[in-house]
Amino acid sequence: MSPLPRHRPHHLSLGPLEAEILAIIWTKGGATVKDIHDHILADPDRDLAQASVTTVLQRLAKKGWLRREAIKQGQSGKLRRAYQWQPTVSQQEASLLTAHQQLQSFLAVGSPDIVAAFADSLDTAELDQLDAIADRLRTLRQSQGQGQTTPGEEP
Repeated sequence: MSPLPRHRPHHLSLGPLEAEILAIIWTKGGATVKDIHDHILADPDRDLAQASVTTVLQRLAKKGWLRREAIKQGQSGKLRRAYQWQPTVSQQEASLLTAHQQLQSFLAVGSPDIVAAFADSLDTAELDQLDAIADRLRTLRQSQGQGQTTPGEEP
């Protein structure tokens, strides 16, 4: 089971274009504004200004999803400075963070009646899955507890 990543974006919520651009960057392993713009415009039904891509990239960086790295690009014998955008978390880590946030939101309901009503609607396969999760948590907690002593207790 993967632990939550050390780095967490400040804002997990993403708009549709932010999510699309982040997916492009994950697929490419990093990309420039031009790479992303060209990728989007490969769809003949799409129209998007390169400046809009830059704005979205800056917004994703501000939210903590991306970082930019300076690179040198050559065109016609001239070197110019450009930026490549890199994800700060992997796609798998993002899924884990999203699931964690959804679980926290569910648990924040706090009303046993609402939680019980939800649980009552689950089918057998879903209940089996919850039982498997509970078993896994028990095993992890037991393995973490072995070899550890509480204050005042002999090892």
